[in-house]
Amino acid sequence: MHGLKKKSNLMEVGKPTSIRPFLKWAGGKSQLLAQLDSYLPKSIPHYVEPFLGGGAVFFFLRSTGRLTGTVRLSDINAELINAYCAIQDDVQTVLEKLKIHRLNHSKEYYYEVRLQECKQGPVGAARMIYLNKTGYNGLYRVNRSGHFNVPFGRYVNPGIFDEENLLKISEALQGVDLSVRSYEQTIKETGRGDFIYADPPYVPLTATSDFTGYIPGGFGLKEQQALAQALREAGGRGAHFLQSNSATDTVRKLYQDFTLETVQATRMINCNGASRGKIDELIAYNY
Repeated sequence: MHGLKKKSNLMEVGKPTSIRPFLKWAGGKSQLLAQLDSYLPKSIPHYVEPFLGGGAVFFFLRSTGRLTGTVRLSDINAELINAYCAIQDDVQTVLEKLKIHRLNHSKEYYYEVRLQECKQGPVGAARMIYLNKTGYNGLYRVNRSGHFNVPFGRYVNPGIFDEENLLKISEALQGVDLSVRSYEQTIKETGRGDFIYADPPYVPLTATSDFTGYIPGGFGLKEQQALAQALREAGGRGAHFLQSNSATDTVRKLYQDFTLETVQATRMINCNGASRGKIDELIAYNY
């Protein structure tokens, strides 16, 4: 699945329409869009996002008509990119599979689905969406072997999917280049005229708050330093970037040569309910 890549013709810019992410994603930017809005360019001819995740910023920019040309979205998580590709290519089959999951939903069924091997195409996409929307706290987490291991969530009536929104997402993804690749590969190919939005797993606020379980191995300080250097080099080639991260001294030091702003995000996914709420985050940009 790691060779998965999808290209198609560019989507014509249409009237703005509200599009919401189809997955719950730790660190997702839905609650931060109003603040990011004033920092994001009003027109972006070449958009690049190397940590796609829930895609909230991409959907916002697409909805508001600010993406006027090529769009390249990537992530190292092959299961995630498969879900986007399946919705892009065959959203009706994804919906059919999701309806089957919704009909059979129960605790026992959840664990049966969780044990299944992830498959490519609509089957794998529907499995990921179902587990994401019915697992504990909406987490996506894998163990060192790469197997999804989030326990069952105790939802009375989980909203597994929104058919109208998924159809909008499919339309928004037409013309988008989707690929499974590292952030290094994606950023290395950027240059003058490109705008990069980088939203990596965050530098932990405390020693016990580290959560980077989207892929085996995580995302530590070494990777944070390499990302900062990759963005610095992209800027040297003429690319513009905006990077989101935690409000820590580590992040301030890594991006001290660029403009830093503090914004307030709402932490939506946390195992401790008392820890959910407003929290400072940093954005760094070079324009």
